[in-house]
Amino acid sequence: MAIKFPDIKEKLGLGVGFDLPWGDSFGFDLETNSPTQRVHRFLKRHREDFNYGFLSCHPKGRGQLEPHDYFEGFENFFSSAPNLEVRALHHTFLNLGAMEDYKKDEIIQFTNALVRRFDLKWINEDLGIWSINGKTLPYPLPPVLTPKGLHACVENILHYQDQLETPLLVEFPGFTDGTNFFIGKMNAYDFFCDLINQTESPVTLDTGHLISYQWLLGRRGEDLYSDLDRLPLEHCFEIHLSGCQIVQNRFMDFHHGIIQDEQIEILERLLPLCPNLRGITYEDPKFYADGSLISKADRNYKRLRKITDNWKTGVPS
Repeated sequence: MAIKFPDIKEKLGLGVGFDLPWGDSFGFDLETNSPTQRVHRFLKRHREDFNYGFLSCHPKGRGQLEPHDYFEGFENFFSSAPNLEVRALHHTFLNLGAMEDYKKDEIIQFTNALVRRFDLKWINEDLGIWSINGKTLPYPLPPVLTPKGLHACVENILHYQDQLETPLLVEFPGFTDGTNFFIGKMNAYDFFCDLINQTESPVTLDTGHLISYQWLLGRRGEDLYSDLDRLPLEHCFEIHLSGCQIVQNRFMDFHHGIIQDEQIEILERLLPLCPNLRGITYEDPKFYADGSLISKADRNYKRLRKITDNWKTGVPS
């Protein structure tokens, strides 16, 4: 069997991922079904920075999933960013870590309609429990780290792989201290590697998620970067960097746009280990009303751009 990669042959370079809730200043205006002016200004100001991009899929309401409710908003977003010719979707509905039976047909039909409409090259979702008995969680829980939990994840992923019309990237889950917890004694790196090998899935590695797991195990300093060889590195297609912060000795996955030095460090260590990597994504940037990046994010964003440029062109770091 071969890894089910998206059909992308060359390195894409730097991409951007947007979490744009409906009715939020960093999201979609509900009256216009368009990204807010703040988002428009960021896209215009940074149009030369990014070669691809994704949108996170937020529920617009509590009713039945209807793709036409999302078409206008997505069209307005992508028309604001014509340079993002390669497009993807960060899902939040697949619920890949669920151990209960749930209806997947509506989710699949909704997703495939978006794939066809916007020519989405891949779907990405964190390997986690996003809802329980139809009730959405405030933050996804990691999968249950037991053999039974592993079996449930494999079955969910195989079903979606069979039905979705574009490849599914499985993202290593977050383990943010204070907002979620995990059940089971299996090592999360081993659990993830076993799952990926069984499903032949392409992978997204989120630098904050990797560090958050090691941090939760009590590891610090050099130990934060240990065990990378236990991950399915040949399957890695994309690496994410989103804003994180250490608060009162807790590693928090805030998605506030400020990349930590530890994330840059683990990115540099991962790059030579991932032969099939195609993209490095700056996820959930935060910016002022004029579209300029917040000042606290600027230093490591510049480092990220330089590292990515060197990686894409083959220049040694």
